[in-house]
Amino acid sequence: MTLSTEVIIAVVVIGLLAVIAALVLGRGLLIKRRDADLFEDMEGHEFEYFCAELLEQNGFVDVEVTRGSGDYGIDILAEKEGVTYAIQCKRYTAPVGVKAVQEAYAGRDYYDRMVGAVMTNQYFTAPAVEAAGKLKILLWDGGYLEGMME
Repeated sequence: MTLSTEVIIAVVVIGLLAVIAALVLGRGLLIKRRDADLFEDMEGHEFEYFCAELLEQNGFVDVEVTRGSGDYGIDILAEKEGVTYAIQCKRYTAPVGVKAVQEAYAGRDYYDRMVGAVMTNQYFTAPAVEAAGKLKILLWDGGYLEGMME
């Protein structure tokens, strides 16, 4: 084998690896874009059922979507490892504010659950994060949901 043949083989191998890497990374971007589109196309109640299914896939049991009106701000009731949860779901196009945290706080007590949480496709405002810390409400943002989907 001559030096030029070895160089050609190395260039071809590197090129193939670059193409494979681009395809894999590109596919990941398409999947993330598709997930974002999925949330944008969902209505509020559809998002609640999506979240309920996601919770079940992540080890939650007795997952129940509440009836909608008169739910005291809670959209999902669930349990995991003996801990009971009252969860407020928010499919928004902007960061979630304090009101959702307050609803989860009130709903947690109304349904006599151990933990209150707000689950969203977005992120939370600084005042919402501060309120959640004081009221002991879990905040599950879009990044957390993506982690649950993996």
